[in-house]
Amino acid sequence: MTQLNTNVDVKALGKVAVLMGGSSAEREVSLMSGTGVLQALRSRGADAHAFDPSETDLSELKRGGYARCFIALHGRHGEDGTVQGALELLGIPYTGPGVMASSIAIDKIMTKRIWRFEGLSTPDWRLVSSAAETEQALQALGAPMIVKPSREGSTIGLTKVTSAEQCAKAYALASRYDPEVLCEQFIEGDETTCPVLGEGAAAHALPVIRIVAPEGNYDYQNKYFTDTTQYHCPSGLPAHEEVAIQRLVEKAFRALGCRGWARADIMIRASDRQPFLLEINTSPGMTGHSLVPMSARAAGLSYEDLCVGILATASLDSAAGHEGAAQP
Repeated sequence: MTQLNTNVDVKALGKVAVLMGGSSAEREVSLMSGTGVLQALRSRGADAHAFDPSETDLSELKRGGYARCFIALHGRHGEDGTVQGALELLGIPYTGPGVMASSIAIDKIMTKRIWRFEGLSTPDWRLVSSAAETEQALQALGAPMIVKPSREGSTIGLTKVTSAEQCAKAYALASRYDPEVLCEQFIEGDETTCPVLGEGAAAHALPVIRIVAPEGNYDYQNKYFTDTTQYHCPSGLPAHEEVAIQRLVEKAFRALGCRGWARADIMIRASDRQPFLLEINTSPGMTGHSLVPMSARAAGLSYEDLCVGILATASLDSAAGHEGAAQP
């Protein structure tokens, strides 16, 4: 059972802004996430309101008397530290990791550098700036290889490359979303994801979800808009593998200085069953297809309780902001 505090007087949390929409490539998904969170918080009596930063200036949060924010934004200007920094300046507590952790986690290359430094397993990679360098990366890493923007999510701009002829097109697609393009060794095996709740030593992983996508293609469409992808939670993995993934994800979460909540994606290499960290999402999806609510349900936590519990952890990077937050 999760340690998240769900016995919260939501009315005592004050006026709540659910930040959704935004200007990133993941705007559509963010609107779905935010709508779900908004309905859940209102169902528990919260004074919650939708707030789209792409339509209303963030300074209106102060004028509107908002006491805290639930960040349901995804991608750029939502989970990259920028909106977190603005909320720090406004002095309005918010959900999820702070400025530094958010800005690092959105950058897959910086994230991998820190994980590698900390001795955590992550696939080999190359940072490339041209189609020619993408071909060189394929020679170094081997096929298949994943080519993706360094600072986008939801598999946007991602290509699985199996031959040199595909490199130019893959690079062109990824570079449309980010000048920094990541080429990553493909790990053949089980695809899993695992949420983490809490902070510091108290951070704890929820149940692992094993993902089985059509033809192994867990792309944007199969993530959000189809019902053919299978999600297994309980994962069906051997107990020792489940625990190993949970411990790895907790270490990954702490290594980046995350707090509140996040969700890490992990591949289990079929040849030796070693787990590899791919990336971590600091403002995970909360749609009907989303994985954190699914994992939380397996831990005995309803969607509504999950939303209230996360809202109660809203804080600021400053000590005063932490003191004002309800503890998970």
